[in-house]
Order: sequence, then C-alpha cells, then structure tokens
Amino acid sequence: MKRYLPRLIAIATVITIAGYLLFQTPNKQAPDIQLTSIQGQNLNPSALKNQIVLVNFWATSCTGCIKEMPELIKLQEKYKNNNYKTIAIAMDYDNPEYIANYVKEKKLPFFTQHDINGKAAKAFGDVALTPSTFLINKDSKIIKKYVGLINIQEIEILIENEIKKSM
Repeated sequence: MKRYLPRLIAIATVITIAGYLLFQTPNKQAPDIQLTSIQGQNLNPSALKNQIVLVNFWATSCTGCIKEMPELIKLQEKYKNNNYKTIAIAMDYDNPEYIANYVKEKKLPFFTQHDINGKAAKAFGDVALTPSTFLINKDSKIIKKYVGLINIQEIEILIENEIKKSM
C-alpha cells in the first residue's frame, strides 16, 4: 500500500490541476467574433455590450445538451426583458439538418448557429466537450464557465446579480 501512495498523490494532484485549469475563467474577456445564425442572421458579440449573454456549445447527438435545452429556453423567457440573450452554438461535427429540425421542432427562442468551421469553439478556448456554457456579463467578461450540465440555480443567481448591478 505504501508504494502506491506516491502514485495516488501524483494522480490526484494532476487531476486537481487539470480540473482547475479546465473550469476556471475568472473575468476573462469574451471573444469578439462574428456569428451567423442558421437562418442567416449576423451577430457581432460587440453589439451585445451592456447585455448578459449565455453562450452554450451543444450538439443534437449530446444527451446532456438535449436534457438542459428546456432550462436554457426557460432562462431566455424569464430574463429576455432584462438585457439577457442566449446564443446556442452547435458544434462543427453536428448535422445541419438535425440542427435545423431541432430548432424548428423545439421553437428555440434564441440565436442559434452551426459552427461549421469550428471558429467559435476555437475562440472560446478550443471547446471540444458538450455541453459547454459561458456566462458573460455586461462588461463582456466571462464570469462563469461550465463543462457539462449547467447549475441552473447558480446561473439564475449570477444573472440576477448582474441585473442588480445595472440598476
């Protein structure tokens, strides 16, 4: 047992450091990239200044993404009158027809893009895992990053705190 202890400590240390680096993005500036929705509408995130923006990377083949999508819809509906926007970015490997069908079937009430060339994922730090979600404050700073399902209660608290700051 004693000879395995140093290995276990080393593995735990590596996992801890990797987790910290993976999940931390304190007040990092959000990338300023041009987005185009699946309907052909253009959106430059600099036009979203003074708004709270939730950017969600997802895929139609991702069960976690599909599971959390109703929560994203509820957030959009709840906060839409408070300078809040949701941007859903489908991963480059996703099928365009599946994306269009899902958006139409679920009547997604927010901007949805297919990241065909992977530029958006790269701009947000080489996003590879879905769902990956970034909450951006009114100063265009990333205040929270999730890899995996979001914590809806925490997101709501963060959104409400950002709304209060502007009052």
